[in-house]
Amino acid sequence: MPENSQNDLQADAPAQNVGSPYSINALKASLHQRGFRLTAQRQKILNIFQTLTQGDHLSAEELHVILQRQGERTSLSTVYRTLHLMTQMGLLRELEFAEGHKHYELNLPSPDQHHHLVCVQCNRTLEFKNDLILKMGSKQTEAHGYHLLDCQLTLHVICPEAFTQDWRTLQRGWRCDKSLKLAETSESPG
Repeated sequence: MPENSQNDLQADAPAQNVGSPYSINALKASLHQRGFRLTAQRQKILNIFQTLTQGDHLSAEELHVILQRQGERTSLSTVYRTLHLMTQMGLLRELEFAEGHKHYELNLPSPDQHHHLVCVQCNRTLEFKNDLILKMGSKQTEAHGYHLLDCQLTLHVICPEAFTQDWRTLQRGWRCDKSLKLAETSESPG
């Protein structure tokens, strides 16, 4: 595969479900090996991540709201514990963005790994792929005798709209038009 084929921004790509290489049976077996069992909450949480649209990332609070809307009676502390467990198991990737709290997404196999551009002003997040980043990470870990588990790069940036409006003078909480449209879309009932 040519190196440049994986270097595309995913911001304007058509929405599509992420899908998942993780089956419920595989999750059940992996949990059992670690001394845990597959609960209805864990199964539901994995299902939510499997059906997310490409580019969507959820915080624990957002996941908790989704579960409540679906009629689940899962506490926020259970959501946090499940996210932590699924991250340790390698099912989810934990991402730290500009908002100061963590977001999660499915941890897809190497060819589907991506990185993030995060506007520090409006918090809009764009995904991009770049094989060179993974290759550099692999080369460095191998050179030192380590084994690469995950490779993610987050670039903290200023979006074009904030930059043209002199982002240093904008009030806290300012959002660009694209960020506001994304927020409206994700908050609409569904």
